[in-house]
Amino acid sequence: MKLLITGGAGYCGSVLTPQLLDLGYEVTIYDILFYGTHLPTHPRLKIVQGDVRDTARFSEAVQGCDAVLHLACISNDASFELDERLSTTVNLDAFEPIVLAAKAAGVRRFVYASSSSVYGVSESPDVTEDHPLVPLTLYNKFKGMCEPLLKRHTSADFTGVIFRPATVCGYSPRLRLDLSVNILTNHAIQNNRITVFGGSQMRPNLHIQDYADLCKLLLTAPAELVQNETFNCGYQNMSIMDIAQIVKSVVSEEFPGRPEIDVVVTPSDDIRSYHINSDKIKRVLDFAPRYSIERAVRDLCTAFKADKVPGAMTDDIYYNVRRMKAQSLL
Repeated sequence: MKLLITGGAGYCGSVLTPQLLDLGYEVTIYDILFYGTHLPTHPRLKIVQGDVRDTARFSEAVQGCDAVLHLACISNDASFELDERLSTTVNLDAFEPIVLAAKAAGVRRFVYASSSSVYGVSESPDVTEDHPLVPLTLYNKFKGMCEPLLKRHTSADFTGVIFRPATVCGYSPRLRLDLSVNILTNHAIQNNRITVFGGSQMRPNLHIQDYADLCKLLLTAPAELVQNETFNCGYQNMSIMDIAQIVKSVVSEEFPGRPEIDVVVTPSDDIRSYHINSDKIKRVLDFAPRYSIERAVRDLCTAFKADKVPGAMTDDIYYNVRRMKAQSLL
């Protein structure tokens, strides 16, 4: 299969792409490369530096591809507060034109990475795919608005499928340290101190390897099972405080002999709290995540001990908004 991945040089794509190459895919990465590239040189890998807003360039890159995996976006809520125009044009305005360009090029499957944050705040004990979307930011508002745009253009020879992943965690060659589990782990290792904002909010999480496995499945699952379907995918729904306690425990084990890690609680105006239900993807596709938050923290600890995360507190490469500011994009 010939596959194009938008945003394929990013946090998730840097884990997924080498695995797809190992499976025999021909992969084209279409990425603006805000964060450089951490992908291996490979005879079946082509990297096109391109902006998803440049429909003509995308149309050229997608020719001959069987499938598109759309990961590209301005993926941090704070970036919307800094430049609404950039985020609107990338995450919303560019979406339908690339769907149409992919279909016109003969692509047969389009997999769209939405987000479980589209649900906003919910008191429901289990948020299923039918739950109303109550976005709190433009990021999750636009994620939700793109979903029906894909469904508008599906057909017998153009399969569209949407997945709503929980917050991803764990190590990647293009590491992000601005995601909840990764943030807490970084601070525990670097500062011996974790600050918890609020703490009672429930947040679903998904190990980055489960995310990669999910993408691989959605590329190959029978069309009749996934056409116009939306799937939640999360593993552990835990409070921020419970996550902090896991981080404290694992980091203490991985770095023995250090003083006890302090956990400090401070008030937060980030009230997002939701508990997603992932039964549908298990029922329909027999997919269940396998990797825990604890595993993600241990993987990060291993990377830190191997000196794979230099400048973890200071280098902009690990922080989306800081990196875009440094490049005068925000």
